[in-house]
Amino acid sequence: MKYASIKRCDVANGTGVRVSLFVSGCRHHCPGCFNSEAWDFNFGNDFTEKEIEDIIENLKPDFIKGLSLLGGEPLEVENQRGLLPLLRRVKEVYGDSKDIWCYSGFLFDDEILGKMYDNEVTQELLSYVDIIVDGKFDFNLKNPSLRFRGSSNQRVIDVKESLRQGKVEIWKELEVV
Repeated sequence: MKYASIKRCDVANGTGVRVSLFVSGCRHHCPGCFNSEAWDFNFGNDFTEKEIEDIIENLKPDFIKGLSLLGGEPLEVENQRGLLPLLRRVKEVYGDSKDIWCYSGFLFDDEILGKMYDNEVTQELLSYVDIIVDGKFDFNLKNPSLRFRGSSNQRVIDVKESLRQGKVEIWKELEVV
């Protein structure tokens, strides 16, 4: 897997101060995408054990709330396999003290659960994710005043509660954060 960038103090992609990993590779190609250079699966640098350990170290301060995965597309099959060692390590070191957000153009109910969830890699990856912001960016629905998303069709989903309930559960804290 390749990655486009790592932001060590990101305040735009989830609650609080976060470490954000922008993976390379995306087949959605949303018009108006802010990170279109990361559509190419070969863009950027190799994601290695060194980057995993750097992210683990950057998550250490108490003021860092968690990790955000963006792209490109983190849930492309190629990227899921590359992200699993990182997510395993984050949970091993930090347990539930650091949350994990994932931004995906795939729809949670239709595509992720409906088509991808029979894959063991997807199941394990989702077991580590707390929040998914789903849906392709739609330039016609762009709204800069929305919290944690670029267009009004995108949803901020509580993954663990959605899996428990068997239906999409919008993150309850969205309106109070």
